[in-house]
Amino acid sequence: MVARKLKAFLDRNGVKYTVIDHAPAYTAPEAAALAHVSGRDFAKTVIVLFAGEMAMVVLPANRKIVLSDLQEMFADRTLRLATEKEFMDQFPDCELGAMPPFGNLYGLPVYVARSLAEEPMIAFNAGTHREIIKMSFNDFDQLVQPAVLDFATL
Repeated sequence: MVARKLKAFLDRNGVKYTVIDHAPAYTAPEAAALAHVSGRDFAKTVIVLFAGEMAMVVLPANRKIVLSDLQEMFADRTLRLATEKEFMDQFPDCELGAMPPFGNLYGLPVYVARSLAEEPMIAFNAGTHREIIKMSFNDFDQLVQPAVLDFATL
């Protein structure tokens, strides 16, 4: 079932979205393939720690995060990927590893890769490993107001 907070937020804001059910998938590329969504349109959510705080980094499933670029952008050489144990309690209505890119609903700042922001549509895990939400990037941008940065590579 789609994460409660996310569904309520999207419905309250009158956003058009589609829920796509698929077989269980545990990686972003696998989920994108099962849902027949391009890897450049499928957002994978990564949690990082910097300056002692958690943040959500969102990039296309077909790209890789470049931690050294993020460390340079934030002038924090200690920036690192958070462990599942460190962030699992932050998303009580989501399955571990299936968090939607709506950090604003979970008290986290959101940073989106420019390459994803240039796509008309965005798809992402809906809080489970069996459901994806697909919606316009413009709606996502208006609701989340993420910072758009260049930090991903092929």
